[in-house]
Amino acid sequence: MNDPFPTRTDAVRLHDPAVRGFASDNYAGVHPEILAALAVANGGHQIAYGEDDYTAHLQDVFRRHFGDRAQAYPVFNGTGANVVALQALLPRWGAVVAAESAHINVDECGAPEKIAGIKLLTVPTPDGKLTPELIDRQAWGWGDEHRAQPLAVSLTQSTELGTCYTADEIRAICDHAHERGMLVHVDGSRIANAAATLDLPLRAFTSDAGVDVLSFGGTKNGLLLGEAVVVLNPDRVRDLTYLRKMSMQLASKMRFVSVQFEALLGGDLWLRNASHANAMARRLEAAVRTIDGVEVVRPVQANAVFALLPREVSERLQKRYRFYFWDEHTGEVRWMAAFDTTEADIDAFAAAIAEEMGRQ
Repeated sequence: MNDPFPTRTDAVRLHDPAVRGFASDNYAGVHPEILAALAVANGGHQIAYGEDDYTAHLQDVFRRHFGDRAQAYPVFNGTGANVVALQALLPRWGAVVAAESAHINVDECGAPEKIAGIKLLTVPTPDGKLTPELIDRQAWGWGDEHRAQPLAVSLTQSTELGTCYTADEIRAICDHAHERGMLVHVDGSRIANAAATLDLPLRAFTSDAGVDVLSFGGTKNGLLLGEAVVVLNPDRVRDLTYLRKMSMQLASKMRFVSVQFEALLGGDLWLRNASHANAMARRLEAAVRTIDGVEVVRPVQANAVFALLPREVSERLQKRYRFYFWDEHTGEVRWMAAFDTTEADIDAFAAAIAEEMGRQ
C-alpha cells in the first residue's frame, strides 16, 4: 500500500520570491540573520515556557536598551502584546485613551475590549498623534461610577499615519498622564522605524520619557514571529506572568522567540532594518512626487507613504502590486516599505504608477 505521507527531504516553494508588494511590512520574509539564530537555538532540550537559557539572556539584551529595571515578556503577536500590556495597567473598570486611528481601536477586531474587557476612549487626531490637550477630551469623570475610569493612555510609535512622536512630546504626555494618575502604554510595532527617524536610542523616548509599558515589535522588522511586552516601570505594572498565560500568549518553545530578539537587538540589526525601510519609503516619496496627479498627503517620517490618486488608477495598480486603500471614501492609499525592499523594487513600482497615470 502506498504511503499517503511519503518522507520529504525538501520543501516545495509555492511562491515567486521576486514578487514584491507594498501593502505591509508584514509581507516580508525573515531576515537571514534571524533564520541563522533560530538554527543556533535548535537541537537538544531546553526547559519550556520561558525557563530556557535564551529567554534568561534576553533580559540583559532588553535592559541594555531600556534600562536596568526593564523586564521583557516575549509573546506571539502584536495584538496579544497590546492586550496583555493594557490588562497589566488597569483594573476591570479602567479605560484607555487612544487616538481614533490607533491599531488597538481599528485593526484588532475589538480584542482589547472583548478579550481584555477594557473600554477604549478614542480621540480624533489630524496626524495620528495624541497631545495632552487631546487626551483631556476623554480624561475626565474620575469617581463617576457611571463612566469607565480613564486610567491609561496608549500611544503608537510610529503612528498608524506614519508619523513619529519626538522624545519631548512623549515626555510631555507621560508627565501630563502621571499628574492625573494615569499610566502610559506605547504600541511599538514599528518602534525601530521611529528610532531610526529620530536618531535616538530606544530608551530616550520610552523609559527615559516616562513610559510605563511597551509593546515592542519584531515581526515587522525581520522576525519570523514574535513581539515582546516590556515593563519599564515595574512599580506600576502588575501580574504579567499570569496575564500572558491567561491571554494565550505564553509560548512553550519560547527559546525560538527569544533568540530572534537577541539576534535583532544584540547588535544593530534592528536599526539597519528600520533605517533601510525608512530610506526606501523616502525614495518612493521622491519618485511619486514627480508624477503629475499623484499627491503625497502625509509626512513621510517612517516607512509608510500615503497618497491620493485616481481610484481607477489604484485599482489597476493593485492588479500588479499589492497595497491597501487607507480611506475608501477619499481613495487615499498606503504604501509600505520593508527591510527587504530594494531600490529596484521602488523604481519599478514608481514606473508602474507613472505608466498607469499615463493611461488616464
